[in-house]
Amino acid sequence: MTTTTESKLLTAADLLRLDGEGVRGELIRGVLCETMSTGELHGKIVMNLGIELGMFVKARDLGTLFASDSGVWLERDPDTVREPDLAFTSAERLPLDAWNTGYSEVVPDLVVEVASPGDGRRELHDRAYMWLSHGARLVWVVQPATRTIDVYRPDQAVSTLNDQDSLDGMDVLSGFTCAVGGVFGPSSAPERAGQEQA
Repeated sequence: MTTTTESKLLTAADLLRLDGEGVRGELIRGVLCETMSTGELHGKIVMNLGIELGMFVKARDLGTLFASDSGVWLERDPDTVREPDLAFTSAERLPLDAWNTGYSEVVPDLVVEVASPGDGRRELHDRAYMWLSHGARLVWVVQPATRTIDVYRPDQAVSTLNDQDSLDGMDVLSGFTCAVGGVFGPSSAPERAGQEQA
């Protein structure tokens, strides 16, 4: 992610307009942070977990699942709009028939962030706590390089799940589980991807 210095702070409306012009990014307290393409492995992981979550949520009409680029408006004056890779908001907090062409102003119950090649662990840690501070109840930070998932909950220590563990929806998506290994796919995938880049 690259930060663009602006003489004037941007608003959420500005960001939506720029997106229509092909500029992709987030807004952090009025400053545009452009985002770049994240690569094949990132996309596969987002899709793998999105399919698992989508089947569970849709079959039970539990709420709405959002993909990246949806945008969540977190702060105003100056505006902050962040884009999780995946997010779930319960039907109790966002009715299933709600329709909004702009950014959501309802903070998701569950946020999923998948580390991109340029993301540092501290940056992702801070991002997870930002979501919690605005009302998210559960955050999963997926680390493709180590095939682990860091689980963040309000007022609790971070726990890390590995390839042999199961991901649990806890009280946010009660009854949801999936194998961490299934989120990443075959265990040789990260090494193979690295060899292909060399």
